[in-house]
Amino acid sequence: MKTFQAPKSVTTTMLAILIALTVACGGYSANSSTTAPVAGTMPAISQLSPDSATAGAAGFTLTVNGSNFGAKAVVNWNGVAQTANTTYVSGSQLIVAVPAAAIATASTVTVTVTNPATAGTGTYGTGATLAETSTAMDFTIN
Repeated sequence: MKTFQAPKSVTTTMLAILIALTVACGGYSANSSTTAPVAGTMPAISQLSPDSATAGAAGFTLTVNGSNFGAKAVVNWNGVAQTANTTYVSGSQLIVAVPAAAIATASTVTVTVTNPATAGTGTYGTGATLAETSTAMDFTIN
């Protein structure tokens, strides 16, 4: 029994059509990478209350007033995120529990606020934002 074999030009044409249909239907796209994150909302600190403490004193609650604080904003104490100790009050106020060990010796501590990055949604990750950190404000331990 003899089988039918299409001429080489027909086979090549059919293969080209299949590839073209695959590309046209979204099988591959040069633009199918994720969308780059955009700048997030920049928080700003206007006041620390209190703005100083006595070295060796007991732990206390620091109130950070400002603007543009996200619901998941975190206070940073000398560059260390106080994730577990930060409580969001409003878009203009955060509180953070400062333990006695953090004010054991006299020094100047920098306090900043970070709005964390957000993940994108959708097929291409649109809507992602970068983390943004405020300028520092000094806290004095006397």
